[in-house]
Amino acid sequence: MQSFPNAGGDQIILAMADKIIENRAYLSEIDGKIGDGDHGVNMAKGFGMAAERLKGRDATLTEAMEALSEVLMGEIGGSMGPLYGMMFTEFAEATGENERIDARLFSTMLHKGLEGIQSIGSAKVGDKTLIDTLVPAVEAFDAANAAGQPFGEALDALVAAAEAGRDSTIDLVAKIGRASRLGERSRGVLDAGATSCAMILTTLAEGAKARLAA
Repeated sequence: MQSFPNAGGDQIILAMADKIIENRAYLSEIDGKIGDGDHGVNMAKGFGMAAERLKGRDATLTEAMEALSEVLMGEIGGSMGPLYGMMFTEFAEATGENERIDARLFSTMLHKGLEGIQSIGSAKVGDKTLIDTLVPAVEAFDAANAAGQPFGEALDALVAAAEAGRDSTIDLVAKIGRASRLGERSRGVLDAGATSCAMILTTLAEGAKARLAA
């Protein structure tokens, strides 16, 4: 069965931080249309702080996700810090001290992350949140695995579903958070959380796939 090493996986989290920081203004611009307008700033701050702590450490993916979760849970504002912090806490718990991560373990990791978010938030698919990205991505990965597709192709399916889920939020009315007060006026805009979640999942999948190939 295909797998990639846990060792050196901090490079995936560093790439993720670069992606979030690069899109700081874009994420805040989206958020500003129906929310507080600080999503990009808060996310870039958290991911940037985690990246600084990881540089030069040669950490495992598990250790890097633990470091990121600590920063997101404890040191950034807004609602997204605890949600993403919990997701990465659960991701790290799932991968643990395993030397290699195969498709089955990757699926367990995704499910634990989703369950972690759902344990502290009430959002469902259709509420215009990051759940609209995460749930279809997890389902697509599992479906590809069940169909016997290779790990790399299952990761491609995850990315495609994450992007489609993100895009689906344009036509949704917000049911959760500050944006929900706008009612119908929240329709026609991407959800910032769904957008950052797609960036996170895409970078995670691309990093895993590159390490599979290596």
